[in-house]
Amino acid sequence: MTSTETAGPSGEHSAPTRIDDQRAQAPTEPAPEYVLPLVVRVERAAPPGRTDALETAARAVLVLLSDERATDAGEWARAVHDWQDSRIRKVVRRARGAEWRRAEALPGITVTGREAEVRVFPPVPLDGWPKDLARLQVSGTELDEPQAPAEPADGAPVLWLNPGLKMSAGKAMAQAGHGAQLAWWELSTAEREAWRAAGFPLAVRTATPAAWPALTTSGLPVVRDAGFTEIAPGKTVVTEGGSRFCPLPCTRRP
Repeated sequence: MTSTETAGPSGEHSAPTRIDDQRAQAPTEPAPEYVLPLVVRVERAAPPGRTDALETAARAVLVLLSDERATDAGEWARAVHDWQDSRIRKVVRRARGAEWRRAEALPGITVTGREAEVRVFPPVPLDGWPKDLARLQVSGTELDEPQAPAEPADGAPVLWLNPGLKMSAGKAMAQAGHGAQLAWWELSTAEREAWRAAGFPLAVRTATPAAWPALTTSGLPVVRDAGFTEIAPGKTVVTEGGSRFCPLPCTRRP
């Protein structure tokens, strides 16, 4: 599994309202680059399905962003602010057994899907990972899809993956998290709360080649990967709104 990057709030999409920057009066120093760690549980005997893992990772990012510890004067707010003020970089690692238990002992939030378990942690400096996370493997894991995903649920937003890209499970999980985060930035406080109260329903699917061009030019949030790992720079995910939650524009379903 691997990490990925995309344009931060200085790029195409605006950032949400942030806490006051107390460093404004301090001497100018290079700000540390932050990354959002996510760990997916992959037990040998019962690994999660790929789509379930992608959807759970996207929901985990939203759960972190909406947690009271990540907003206002919360204990994670400064790190979340600094992370969102630059590239919204995410790194997905895998764990099993004792590794997973050590990861769960660190401050963070575990989000569950149908089978998948993903733990999201407050952002950390790129070179300042907790040792129990830093030792986890990033690459080398692929997740199968036992059966074709069902049609997305009515009313829920859909994160459409670029059909022309081949990405590892970890890369795709990070991209799905990006797509969910860009959608979150577009919503009002009331819209965010309604989505959160419903448990952040969403779907991750691969668009058809015929539908992809229209999705990327429809005005919807588009993830543009910087191309540092696995794939060339370009568009990876488009987030289409739902009729009940995350009410962004909705095109005809691919």
